[in-house]
Amino acid sequence: MSAGGMPSEPGPVSTAWDAPPFDPELGVALAALGDEAREPFTPENLAARQERDALVRPRPTVRDLQADGRFEVDELRVPGAPGGQDVTLVSARPAGIAGPLPLLYYMHGGGMIMGNAWSVLPQLLREWALTLELAVISVEYRLAPQARYPGPVEDCYAGFVWVAAHAAGLRIDADRIIIGGKSAGGGLAAALALLTRDRGGPTPIGQLLLCPMLDDRNNTYSSHQMAGIDTWDRTSNATAWQALLGDRYGAADLPPYAAPARATDLSRLPPAYIEVGSAETFRDEDVAYANAIWQAGGQAELHVWPGAFHGFDTFAPRSALSQDARNARSRWLRRILRQSDPSNAPAC
Repeated sequence: MSAGGMPSEPGPVSTAWDAPPFDPELGVALAALGDEAREPFTPENLAARQERDALVRPRPTVRDLQADGRFEVDELRVPGAPGGQDVTLVSARPAGIAGPLPLLYYMHGGGMIMGNAWSVLPQLLREWALTLELAVISVEYRLAPQARYPGPVEDCYAGFVWVAAHAAGLRIDADRIIIGGKSAGGGLAAALALLTRDRGGPTPIGQLLLCPMLDDRNNTYSSHQMAGIDTWDRTSNATAWQALLGDRYGAADLPPYAAPARATDLSRLPPAYIEVGSAETFRDEDVAYANAIWQAGGQAELHVWPGAFHGFDTFAPRSALSQDARNARSRWLRRILRQSDPSNAPAC
């Protein structure tokens, strides 16, 4: 076994016929995407795909995010890592709540090569900010290959430290911060949990890891099973990791803050929520990460959604499986927040 409980070899390479079946509703949604939307990322098409994503991905304005006064929204520029550039944070909270709120500090997805801090906020605010009375801060970390490791994770860490230090002014409870993200953002959240533990930084109360991108080695059984099938397959995955790591791609001594599946010590981490689909590239690395947390004596709640491909809830938000996944995430968040609420402490 390699670091983090990952098998060093995937065994016999599978064919498409060996891939797990898709959930029927999700299979229809996947077929409807068409070949162009499922085209893998390659080093040759990366720049053009990034330009296209920047043009077509929704990027709401602050006024849009305020939703007719339901939310208070601010764009913040905070100091980055020493010698680096400032980091933009988009801060949002339900309007009309004066007291300090717990915080979800969130990293967007996009394979480390796409996405932005604004586009993920409408869903986060709609699903969690109002119902859980939760503040959300989304991080505009730099993207690869324009910024290579450690740039993106250092952006996330610098913003996290600044937010914790300025919690009072932000009306945030510094003792009730959850870090989270989806796909590449989930990998960054896992890396941030390791980095802040090892640097003695602020301590989050939980880590929400949604189909996290964890292993640069790209050689699990599921990565071979889903090659050419999943919305994010091993070709796209290799392209993204190469863009992030540059000359360090494949290095034996790559730090766990670059690829958390490389970690050999997963002790003393905040409770984790980890979810992944049974029919997606990241399945095996995410299951192994949960198992490694358990083996280190930690707490992890693992959901493997049957027949789900990568990003299933984005492409088929009304499917039964997507609704189940959103409900499970909300239950975990509600439980973590309740456990950390001083008003719920048992009387002496």
